[in-house]
Amino acid sequence: MRERKSARLLVISPGQEVLLFRFVHTDDALAGKDHWATPGGGLEQDESFRQAAIRELFEETGIDVDEVGEPVGDRRFVMRLPSGEDVISVEQYFVVRASSQQLSRAGWTEHETRVMAEHHWWSEQELRTTRATVYPEGLLEMMALAQARGG
Repeated sequence: MRERKSARLLVISPGQEVLLFRFVHTDDALAGKDHWATPGGGLEQDESFRQAAIRELFEETGIDVDEVGEPVGDRRFVMRLPSGEDVISVEQYFVVRASSQQLSRAGWTEHETRVMAEHHWWSEQELRTTRATVYPEGLLEMMALAQARGG
């Protein structure tokens, strides 16, 4: 099984809410799946996790940063892609502090436009009480680590 490396972002608002996108699959191998997840995506050829985090942040949110700090989390698990291929997903999570909740969809791909149904800035309380599927597991712990690091 091939590895798919990706950089994910914990985008934190001035009010300490985290940005999540709702992914709704209707016409691919994940049809019927509905979940919330952080912005981010796969590394391009010869790209580092940090470089991918900066690029993906801009493409998916319009937020432009020059750098990201040390990762606050990582995950490794088997994941099914919309194409139906199973891969070993290797993810690193980076924190970015947003100066506002204003976003841009200008950099979205056709696939993102099709599956990313909405976004929401989630409070800690909302994350603790939601019945929705939210990825990654351990998101609140990653946010606490980021807060403890001052990130």
